[in-house]
Amino acid sequence: MGDTYTHGHHESVLRSHTWRTAENSAAYLLPHLRPGQSLLDVGCGPGTITRDLARLVAPGHVLGIDRSSEVVAEAASATDRTSRAEFAVGDLYALALEDASFDVVHAHQVLQHLSDPVAALVELRRLLRPGGLLAVRDSDYGAFAWAPRDRRLDRWLELYRSVTARNGAEADAGRFLPAWTRQAGFSDVTISSSTWTFADADSRAWWGGLWADRVRLSSFAEQAIAYGFSDEAELGAIADAWTTWAAARDGLFVVPHVEVLARP
Repeated sequence: MGDTYTHGHHESVLRSHTWRTAENSAAYLLPHLRPGQSLLDVGCGPGTITRDLARLVAPGHVLGIDRSSEVVAEAASATDRTSRAEFAVGDLYALALEDASFDVVHAHQVLQHLSDPVAALVELRRLLRPGGLLAVRDSDYGAFAWAPRDRRLDRWLELYRSVTARNGAEADAGRFLPAWTRQAGFSDVTISSSTWTFADADSRAWWGGLWADRVRLSSFAEQAIAYGFSDEAELGAIADAWTTWAAARDGLFVVPHVEVLARP
């Protein structure tokens, strides 16, 4: 896979990924899971969602795939030996798996990072058994909402969109999921939406803190500078804006997601 991952795997990124659970990131899928199903979790990261899904479909087999060998190793090391979840490195565009291998294929916040999400979905359709279920969920940066207003955060969003566009990715992926899944040959498409909301002091401190670190230390920061879109001084000012936002008594940040359930 030749795609450039905008976020990278800095600790500030993994801090966010390890917070994710099936409940807060895949609730739309849970009513459709049954014991004994086989499930593929694509772009599994550190495996927190994967392990939750494995418990829900036990004794079914669950495989988590990620392109980062380091992250896959972390996911495997954190997995209890009694879990049915396994982890492997894989190329989403060409997975070394047999046709019609899974009852459920799940991808959370993956398609937004790909240069050809439709091609990836075609590959995922190949892996589904007849009557199988695809579950994809992506955020939509263009629909993010926050208060209080801060021009430095406006600049953060502008900068993020510039970096992702340079990487050939789509920051507003959520709104395109229905079209992408249909273009990939899926039918019986069900669309829903949900949000992450950070509004109390603890969640603001967590969300603002991880983004303050991301804009200074992660691959996003490195790419913004390398592409000539920003510099260390500006990124430092944006990091300060995140800290200021987190401390605001009435601070609010809403991350909308679009979710699609579809069958071949």
